[in-house]
Amino acid sequence: MNLHITSYCQIHDKKVVVNDRFIFYMENFLNFADFLKAVYKQEAISYPKFFKMDSLSKLGFLATELVLREKPIGRYCSEEVGIVLSNASASLDTDIIHNDSVKDKSHYFPSPSVFVYTLPNIVIGEICIKNKIKGENAFLVSEFFDGTLFENYVQNLFINEGTAACICGWVELLGNNYNALSMLIEREENMEKTGNQPPWNLPFTAENLNQLIIRN
Repeated sequence: MNLHITSYCQIHDKKVVVNDRFIFYMENFLNFADFLKAVYKQEAISYPKFFKMDSLSKLGFLATELVLREKPIGRYCSEEVGIVLSNASASLDTDIIHNDSVKDKSHYFPSPSVFVYTLPNIVIGEICIKNKIKGENAFLVSEFFDGTLFENYVQNLFINEGTAACICGWVELLGNNYNALSMLIEREENMEKTGNQPPWNLPFTAENLNQLIIRN
């Protein structure tokens, strides 16, 4: 089966790259939250629930929205679209915030709005709700970005689970250290004949995945 990466977005090191085009760069920002807000405003994304998400969900959401802006998935049935994400820190960034809210017994005030994000797969839920995705999904925790793991897992979805398109990527965040790579994977026979040239039409292989995560 021939699968291709038909669109990608990477958010890393103060910049946002979509299909090898720099679309945003911010040299100075007070914190990571300000950086995400600046990207959201520049790209004129309209989704009020964005501001209620934790930082990990915002990061994955933004990267995926910019991928799907380039390559919409509306022509697929909701059940045909899968999503597979991975990172190294799970939801630790939010877990720390939650822990800080409960460790002082004299000021014990756990926030339900924070607690709901103490699972890494919530970022998948936010993306699925926004884009009406109902296909197979998984969040994998790995010590490092593993192109072979992605290739094998996603190939299986296409072969055995009726998947026609799949969003996959790496969404790592801990403090101000972040790196998100979101990609749309499609079957060769389903790709639109747009005449696009690489790198936004790369064969979906472990080697290409590992190169893409480090190229920017």
